[in-house]
Amino acid sequence: MAAEVSGSNLVEVVALLTAGVVAVPIFRRMGLGSILGYLAAGLVIGPFGIGIFSEPESILHVAELGVVMFLFIIGLEMQPSRLWSLKREIFGLGTLQVAVCAALLTGIGVSTGFPISVSFVAGAGFVLTSTAIVMQILEERGDTTSPKGQRIVSILLFEDLAIVPLLALVAFLAPGGEEMSLSERLVDVGIGLGSIVGLVVAGRYLLNPLFRLLADSRAREVMTAAALLVVLGSALAMQLGGLSMAMGAFLAGVLLSESTFRHQLEADIEPFRGILLGLFFMAVGMSLDLAVVAENWAAIAFYVVAYMVVKALGIYLVARLKSGHREALDRAVVMAQGGEFAFVLYSSALSVGIIDGEANAILTAIIIISMVLTPLAIAVLRQITPKDEQTLEGVDIADGLNGSVLIIGFGRFGQIVSQPLLLRGIDVSIIDNDVEMIQAAADFGFKVYYGDGTRLDILHAAGAGRARAVLICVDKAEASIRIAEHMKSEYPFVPVLARAYDRGAAIGLIGAGVDFQIRETFESALLFGGATLEKLGVTQEEVAEVIEDVRHRDAERLELQIAGDIQSGRRLMKGNIPEPVPTPLTQPKRPGQAMNEGAADALGKAAAD
Repeated sequence: MAAEVSGSNLVEVVALLTAGVVAVPIFRRMGLGSILGYLAAGLVIGPFGIGIFSEPESILHVAELGVVMFLFIIGLEMQPSRLWSLKREIFGLGTLQVAVCAALLTGIGVSTGFPISVSFVAGAGFVLTSTAIVMQILEERGDTTSPKGQRIVSILLFEDLAIVPLLALVAFLAPGGEEMSLSERLVDVGIGLGSIVGLVVAGRYLLNPLFRLLADSRAREVMTAAALLVVLGSALAMQLGGLSMAMGAFLAGVLLSESTFRHQLEADIEPFRGILLGLFFMAVGMSLDLAVVAENWAAIAFYVVAYMVVKALGIYLVARLKSGHREALDRAVVMAQGGEFAFVLYSSALSVGIIDGEANAILTAIIIISMVLTPLAIAVLRQITPKDEQTLEGVDIADGLNGSVLIIGFGRFGQIVSQPLLLRGIDVSIIDNDVEMIQAAADFGFKVYYGDGTRLDILHAAGAGRARAVLICVDKAEASIRIAEHMKSEYPFVPVLARAYDRGAAIGLIGAGVDFQIRETFESALLFGGATLEKLGVTQEEVAEVIEDVRHRDAERLELQIAGDIQSGRRLMKGNIPEPVPTPLTQPKRPGQAMNEGAADALGKAAAD
């Protein structure tokens, strides 16, 4: 009998792992994100799918620890210095967006006949945008570090913080509170505040000495156990105080955010957090009652549309206070869906009786469908809006420039290149086609004109024909080669120096006839390798000789590739491949210098190929 039970448990564990391993890569490849993959996997293996699990609640209780650990890691990122630098975006835009959207969405519930407490919980849950989905979208578009991306990240950060007071508010909104006397309620509030104060005191005066003592013992497994103890112990302390486990974990993270052990703690918790959070989403998927969804499909469809449209409208109105129409519209569509923290809020509301199981199923379905619709909404927005609409307010267009040197592209490479020229007093004209970068450069005293260097008329207006030298510093290989071809065709006597993003771009630029090209990572990597040799005891003279040998060999291979004598050169012209590996240097081995002869032969063959 025991063996049968054990086998049954093992089947469930294998089913969980299999479902996640199969579903998540498929959904990520479809561009829908890992969260939807976990939700779909849970739905398939749950009681409303093939029925491997019949009681998802039991899994959900364990999996909630994933959310607890997630909030702990968020707390670790909340250093006071970072919070202060983003205070306007986080506590300005974030507060306003959450407040406006929560009020609007609560109004939808009230106007359709639901009690205010239920309407507030439903609306507040939908206000919390999916951090995972939005961050994936920003990363795919390369907007994570852009100004508009940073504004979205700041708002997401505030929404992550907002879950903590919302969870506490749910506890106070629980039915039955009116039956408590004033003294009983004051006692409960006092216990909750006492738990918070006790945790803060313990975190400030005990946690760092504890981890310092454990670090001296040099027992890695003990440090991992201590990290788990801090997270779960803080969660338990808050739970015993009548507050949420998530609040305790978050506070513990904040208290350790400036600790010297912060990165170690994050590394120790991350594997547990990832697995348990995935398990949480699978449990949510199992909890989706398809029968309830089928019975209430009309209501679900109405609220999905109403919530997404009204939330998008609220986001747009708030964004327009600081941003242009295009950015506000983009932010409204990207952030119009509900998020993963809504599941946490609805589960908490269910546990205290604010909503029932049917309402939880309906609200969960609304969130999931809104998450599925987000990639589709973004695709529609991309089709109906101009592709590269940019406002040129406060930006001067390149026209009649006459600098001695024309720099095309003012990213990180162009910024560094310009410095020695400016220090020497050389008259420099700079053009770029990134309006946000131009505006940011103006804050640091750089005058950058708007212009697309791939257009011949822009090159003429920027004074390319009158310049003593033209520097191509753009990061896109196709654009740099096209600019070089225009220059050598129209202004053959003007020296053209170009930045090559990689070896393929270098070959294309040489083919276009530039006077000088440099692969942006090549020389810096040689310096890095030379510094490594010096640290290993090699003399400066020997280092210089080795570096020059590598440079010479690389130049020979580049000439052969341009001539088409090496097959990899022809492949390189069609697309990026790794830099060719140099053959081992023919210097005699010193005592203690070991070399894997098989690896050396392989490196030599790779270079020959």
